[in-house]
Amino acid sequence: MKDGERPRGGGRASDGEKKLWTREGRPARGDRGARDLERELTEEERLARELRSVRPRHEDPEIPDEVQARDLDKVARNELRTLSKDNADWVARHLVMAARLIEDEPELAHSHALSAARRAGRIGVVRETLAITAYAIGDFALALRELRTHRRISGSNDQLPLMVDSERGVGRADRALELGRSVDRAALPADVQVSLAIAMSGARLDLGQNEAALTELEIPQLDPNRAFSWSPDLFHAYADVLDELGRGADASVWRERATRAERALGTAEDEGGDETIDVFEEDVEYDVEDDDVLDADDVFERDVAESDVNAGGDGVENDAPDEQPETDADFSQEK
Repeated sequence: MKDGERPRGGGRASDGEKKLWTREGRPARGDRGARDLERELTEEERLARELRSVRPRHEDPEIPDEVQARDLDKVARNELRTLSKDNADWVARHLVMAARLIEDEPELAHSHALSAARRAGRIGVVRETLAITAYAIGDFALALRELRTHRRISGSNDQLPLMVDSERGVGRADRALELGRSVDRAALPADVQVSLAIAMSGARLDLGQNEAALTELEIPQLDPNRAFSWSPDLFHAYADVLDELGRGADASVWRERATRAERALGTAEDEGGDETIDVFEEDVEYDVEDDDVLDADDVFERDVAESDVNAGGDGVENDAPDEQPETDADFSQEK
């Protein structure tokens, strides 16, 4: 090397010399050995680096003036408390828009979720929202990555069914089944257990394992005598697999049960306002002749009818049990 000539960043150091570094303290470009000496990234830096690679360019969508941060669910707002007030309000409004648009305009909802994530990438509910909107537009790889990040931040397995379905979406049904078996299902909330069973059943169908797909759905919640918020989806999924097995008559029975459950839940929802009310059968012993014994479906129809009369307030006493029925938080909305 001539006098006064500066060494090239990618050159090989001679014996006894240290690796070349730039002025900013980072390893010289192309110097693999020096790069290995970099300190490990913190969790915060790693999450930020992940988020930068989501989309190279993004323009924040507009938010109507009437959309306010207080419109966001209280639990979600509490997660934003680590942000500055202005930033928290800005992120909250984008999350509100994502929730409002997810059904009818998923692409725009995803754009709002991206905006929120770029300003609050370390917040669990933000990464969860980004994952859900990515799933809605069919970007299963992004959904899977964001769901993993959300689970790492929150420690929650509540979005495990969506992770399983995202694995299916990228063509990895075997991985989907492995992921679904990696947790104790009994430790999951009832609605999550149902969603997971449906996703696992779908993975079995992807692999041509139709009998196993039916078995995945035969869980305690598959009860035709009770109507919960998850019942219609579970009953319909069971009917679909029965069709795959060539059992059309049985499939029709379960579709009828799904329709009854939807009707019962819809009536209860109309009477109860914004919250979904679970309607279920009260266990009662009947002293009747053999010819008058009611089957399970008759009991279900009778109890739903009585529940409608009692809700109408026509002077009929409500004999519902004292214990409170379970409610599905995913279907509840804050008033």
